[in-house]
Amino acid sequence: MPLIPSPPHMPEQPGLAQQGLAPAQPGLPRPLAAEDLSRARVLADRLRTRFAQTLVGQETLRESLIVTLAAGGHILIESVPGLAKTTAAQTLATSVSGTFKRVQCTPDLMPSDLVGTQVFDFSKQRFSTQIGPIHANFVLLDEINRSNAKTQSAMLEAMAEGATTIGGERIALPKPFMVIATQNPIEEEGTFTLPEAQMDRFMMKAVMTYPTADEEERMLDMLTRRGSDTIDTSTLNRDALSIQDVEFLRSCARRVHVSDSIMRYAVDLAATSRGTGTNPLRDLAALVRLGASPRASIALVRIGQANALLAGRDYVIPEDVKSFAHEVLRHRIVLTFEAMADGVSADQVVDSVLEAVPVP
Repeated sequence: MPLIPSPPHMPEQPGLAQQGLAPAQPGLPRPLAAEDLSRARVLADRLRTRFAQTLVGQETLRESLIVTLAAGGHILIESVPGLAKTTAAQTLATSVSGTFKRVQCTPDLMPSDLVGTQVFDFSKQRFSTQIGPIHANFVLLDEINRSNAKTQSAMLEAMAEGATTIGGERIALPKPFMVIATQNPIEEEGTFTLPEAQMDRFMMKAVMTYPTADEEERMLDMLTRRGSDTIDTSTLNRDALSIQDVEFLRSCARRVHVSDSIMRYAVDLAATSRGTGTNPLRDLAALVRLGASPRASIALVRIGQANALLAGRDYVIPEDVKSFAHEVLRHRIVLTFEAMADGVSADQVVDSVLEAVPVP
């Protein structure tokens, strides 16, 4: 498959904050001020500092978690056992002084175990609602693919609607709300593959790889000095972000300027994965059974805004979109059986898409 190299580019214009422009026109978001950008970078650095105390290496996963938090999305983490998926998720969740719940998914986990149920109160002769663990600011769903289809549908409602239904009563989830899910790709017995609709609700899918020998040695050194294999979160709470800090990051990210050319670039990336776009890939139909939905282009723009904000810019450049294109697209591309038999991966398809679509 011929690949088209990406041409060099330059940002279209300086940031709005650097230009010192007047407030936005009525009906438009207020431009970010220089102090907003400075505060956002400080908050992001505080999160990175906490990760340095609990995780060795895995910089890509760390940035994916932080950017997803700022973008207001959910993230799926996939890796073989023992690569600190749960540790990374717990680190992010406990970095914010909100509520945190961990759910260990099993085949017998029922929707009521997750969202809650109604219990009859004999003293008052009426039903009372008991909410489940998903009613928290941060929810860690460990080994999500072990939960059955009914439970996965309850998760989908919570992630898509920001609310749950218990006994016909709609209960809103707290804000901010973020799901961090993990799954093991090598185990098949007792697992239920997530349907495409469920996968599409995750803004990003991060794939962890084995650490290098140096990183593994540094990990052992950290555990030896700490004297424990588990994290004592009480020692980390001094620098935790507040709920207001997270809402500030998300509000600022939505106000980062996105030019028309960047929007067209995001749309073109998603469209090219579906076999259309301005530079369609030859023979893509033999590799891809289902391409990325329009929700992918939304995620690319939202992630680009968050990445630009954490980099101290109030405008998005193509690198903000490209740097997380694999995480945004890989779980939205469904390969054909022939492609899987030939050992083709979704990441390889994303590589071809990135090469084919010209950078604005």
